[in-house]
Amino acid sequence: MSATDINSKDRRLPLMGRWLPDAHGRLARAALELYSERGFEQTTALEIAERAGVTERTFFRYFADKREVLFQGSQELQRIILATIAETPEDVRPVDVVIAAMNKVGGLVFDRAHSIRRAAIISANPALQERELLKFSTLSASVAGALRERGVAEPSATLAAETGVTVFKIGFERWITGTPSEDWAECIRDTVCQLREVTPSIIVG
Repeated sequence: MSATDINSKDRRLPLMGRWLPDAHGRLARAALELYSERGFEQTTALEIAERAGVTERTFFRYFADKREVLFQGSQELQRIILATIAETPEDVRPVDVVIAAMNKVGGLVFDRAHSIRRAAIISANPALQERELLKFSTLSASVAGALRERGVAEPSATLAAETGVTVFKIGFERWITGTPSEDWAECIRDTVCQLREVTPSIIVG
């Protein structure tokens, strides 16, 4: 087949792009670049695919829509957290179980530069913020379910889950806005210390 036999749509793409490895990673990087440059709403799946050197069809093999580029790690995050909860000895307090799980995920699934860029994109788009909140709500419900499976009764299971997810969110915000010398474990530990400072001051009645 000669070069002139290649249809015009294929000629728009770098021919080597379709055989380069890590199409998923290139698509994810291209998406974040374009979202940062143009804005999420102004970027199309086709533009992401072209930046990555693949077809639009390839994009949709990896992502259901362009939002999922930003939320692709949520399932792996939840898997690690639930596995850690299941592996923790039963004599550990529920809230400590959850916080230990939140502490573990940092070194396994997070990249600081990627997280900073992702957070900026989400904060600029209300629909993406809503999606982020939904993901956290789903995570909290799953964690509460895992605690109930360990024999933790309600409302303790839900309270522990919500507390752990809150520590995660606050610790994450500190991690992406703080100094590079602060690692994930330090941010989670300091957030827990702040929680322990305010908890004794709660007055009921």
